[in-house]
Amino acid sequence: MRPIALDTNAYAAFKRGDADIVAVLQHAPSIIVCVTVLGELLGGFAAGQRESVNRGELAQFINTPRVKVVPGTAATADLYALVYAALRRKGQPIPTNDLWIAASSLEHGAALLSYDAHFQTIDGLRVGTRLEDFIP
Repeated sequence: MRPIALDTNAYAAFKRGDADIVAVLQHAPSIIVCVTVLGELLGGFAAGQRESVNRGELAQFINTPRVKVVPGTAATADLYALVYAALRRKGQPIPTNDLWIAASSLEHGAALLSYDAHFQTIDGLRVGTRLEDFIP
């Protein structure tokens, strides 16, 4: 199993105890959280009623040995451009933040744990929500 990149909705499902998401994360050799997902999570926390609790839980998650927060790089931007252009040619645009999430996943050779079906339109990106989606 390759590393798993975590989408915002998958982190929320993990926090709710979704059995499928928990199983994938338990089996993942490493977990990648890109800065875009981190920003989405922190933004949601800031707009909610439990910001300090949610920040504390996220910090605990991020500080586990298998989790790594990854920044955007020039390589991420190049992959963003390639994914953007390919989806535009297909007539299948996706939200901008999701382009960054996909580019980061591709950059790090990670499969993406996400409930967003539009990620399926990205060539070379493995995406799913269940353990069997990620086992070769």
